[in-house]
Amino acid sequence: MPELPEVEGVVNSLKPVATGKTIERVTISPVLEVSRKAGKQAIIKGTELADFQQRLADAKIIRIVRRSKYIYFHLEKNQQSILLVTHLGMTGAWFYVHETHEISEEKFRKHIHVIFHLDDDMLLVYTDIRRFGEMRLLESEAQFPPLLRMAPEPFDDSALSYFLEMSKLPKYQHKSIKETIMDGQVISGCGNIYATEALYSMHIHPARKVNRISQKRLIALFHTIVAVLNESILAGGSSISDYRNINGEAGGMQDRLQMYGKKQCPNCINATKQLVLGGRNSWYCPSCQR
Repeated sequence: MPELPEVEGVVNSLKPVATGKTIERVTISPVLEVSRKAGKQAIIKGTELADFQQRLADAKIIRIVRRSKYIYFHLEKNQQSILLVTHLGMTGAWFYVHETHEISEEKFRKHIHVIFHLDDDMLLVYTDIRRFGEMRLLESEAQFPPLLRMAPEPFDDSALSYFLEMSKLPKYQHKSIKETIMDGQVISGCGNIYATEALYSMHIHPARKVNRISQKRLIALFHTIVAVLNESILAGGSSISDYRNINGEAGGMQDRLQMYGKKQCPNCINATKQLVLGGRNSWYCPSCQR
């Protein structure tokens, strides 16, 4: 699942090619239409498909930003502001191409669901193999309350104090540290990969309860999470399976990971173990992490 560094990579790739462009029309896949007729809302949420197409036609892309794991497209049409909020889910990806056949990997070409036809004769293509991604047209964040509950960006000055305050709440005190730092209301954008890496770096067992970790170590852990996220951003993110940037390129962070998906600890050479926390597999070293 794309986490903060991967989404940052997509946004950084989108900005120079899409900012200032106008969406002339929108094409939606038959798969989404069939899903909607069956009473389901695959990918496009909270809006009728025809209305989604109509509202985006002739809208200009003013700016593109990342917020946690979401991508915000700030649009303007008829002097009115529109906010398109998108989430990549497990396997979502954006591509910027002249024609869809330019998308090199078949697994992405087979699952094209939304195409923005831009006024530079280019296509902004959204593909999603498992269709867990989302697109929402909003007037403001307040229309979708989960956006208002997100923690500050981990790079913001307020993020550390916010994290420490949240970790003191009863709902988190007796929770595992892995589940807590993966909660977007505690730290924005830290998912399974980077939580695993940060905890390994700090020698903290992923199942250790928050109330059994000193504030000093929590502060150090927070700074480690930020460092790991920054390292991954510089490396272009982790392409464990389906992450690609808009040019179809893989990231390089997967080659630097120390614990995620590893069978052997690089420090003590002992076999790693796995447990499930919050529905996610957690790799750890039973010797190095306590």
